[in-house]
Amino acid sequence: MAEEPNVQTSEYAAFDAVGLAELIRAGDITASELTETAIETIRDRNPAINAVIDTYFDRARDILSSKTLPPGPFHGVPFLFKDLQAEAAMPVTYGSVFFRDFVAPAGDVIGERMREAGFSVLGRSASPEFGLLPITESLLHGPTRNPWDLTRSPGGSSGGAAAAVAAGMIPMAHGGDGGGSLRIPASACGLFALKPSRGTMPRQPNSLADRIAIDGCISRSVRDTAAFLDAIGGPTLGDLWRVPSNGPTLTSALQTEVRPLRIAVRSTDHMGRPVHPACRDMIASVVALLESLGHTVAEESPPLDGAAMEDAFLTLWAAFPATAFRTILDEAGEIKRTVRLLRKPLGDYRTMQVLGRAIAKGTGLPAFEPFTWGLIQRARKLSATDILYAFRKLQEVAYAYGDFFGNYDVELSPVLSTPPVHIGEIDQTKPMDELTDQLAKYVGFTPIANFAGLPAMSVPLYWTDEEVPIGAHFTSAHGNDALLIQLARQLEQARPWRDKRPPAASSKPSADK
Repeated sequence: MAEEPNVQTSEYAAFDAVGLAELIRAGDITASELTETAIETIRDRNPAINAVIDTYFDRARDILSSKTLPPGPFHGVPFLFKDLQAEAAMPVTYGSVFFRDFVAPAGDVIGERMREAGFSVLGRSASPEFGLLPITESLLHGPTRNPWDLTRSPGGSSGGAAAAVAAGMIPMAHGGDGGGSLRIPASACGLFALKPSRGTMPRQPNSLADRIAIDGCISRSVRDTAAFLDAIGGPTLGDLWRVPSNGPTLTSALQTEVRPLRIAVRSTDHMGRPVHPACRDMIASVVALLESLGHTVAEESPPLDGAAMEDAFLTLWAAFPATAFRTILDEAGEIKRTVRLLRKPLGDYRTMQVLGRAIAKGTGLPAFEPFTWGLIQRARKLSATDILYAFRKLQEVAYAYGDFFGNYDVELSPVLSTPPVHIGEIDQTKPMDELTDQLAKYVGFTPIANFAGLPAMSVPLYWTDEEVPIGAHFTSAHGNDALLIQLARQLEQARPWRDKRPPAASSKPSADK
């Protein structure tokens, strides 16, 4: 039987994840009471936003009542997994019609660690299909809306996570970042996100995305993100990259004031394309703030071959869905048996078409979305040489930034080239070349940190006159995660954002919902 929530929504929203965990440890509230408050808040606010696409309410209650929730640092804190995170014997759709009834045969290390941290997992947050787009508008689940402006996108691919946190449903949520998928929605929703350095988080089971993607979280406070990465971080044996984890924790780094930094500013993207006036205003505002805090700021950026970089990224981005599809089919019992019956090799393009039509039959929807099919068609034309050459070109970005950060501590840029787009503005029915050009212009800043494996963060320091958030993007040298956390903490204290609430976070949950 569910307990009645005994904490008001306004009180619940006033605490970050670390604060809620402290309340539970102190006995001021039980994990069950807190979970009920979160459930009622989700029920009240999610219909207008569509951030949570599957719920585990009864499962969470059962775990709490059986006292089997691990006593980790976030024991009892309400939480959401992103809908790309597989858990053994649990549904996961990857935002795709094809996988709408799929139950994962196995989980992975990152999911196990989040469970061990003590989170009370209440469901799954929306993602675009396979996390491929910087918006969250899958055909399977429909568009997720930005709590600051319901006509706008919360970004992607961790758009459901960001929308749920911004709307006050939960204090923190899981996300991943393969080209900006933590930082883009954090920027769009007025939240904080740090993409950690390559090699700091577990990547088992591995994938082609190992080289550019990494897990993390979206939160309302710097200390929440530091505590999450401390609890979850650390590579597993056999990971392709490993960063030694014997240094100070990110949480302990917050106890030290950041030193005066040399900060380079980039106000055009790697192709020299200008940004929206609101993004320029954000840069000017943040530069003034940084200088007032004693940092030295100069306009400079490393030399990059932008066209080659974009082409290499698109090559890898095309390979991801094809590889992911083949990997999942290889592990999926019922689907695998169907493929055998079709007598086609796994990953074969025609098999995907035939099987996709069979699985999507009766839904009125295509098994895969146009952008996914477009990428897979591109992948069919690629060779092993193309893939290795793309990795080589992106490694050149790492070397360029290695040299650049010999002269600067941090780079500042916008997260996106414009304020968050409106729902439907990125239209997958466009010709593929036109769509990829639109995407490259929109997300021209964030993928660089993924290419080079650098730590990068979106910090909510600016809102337009229409109260639309625009994040400030900071990048540093590989392994400088603690430096970014220290800078973020200083900025959080100088220009607090945690109490800023969007209109969609102002309603009160009703007990009869």
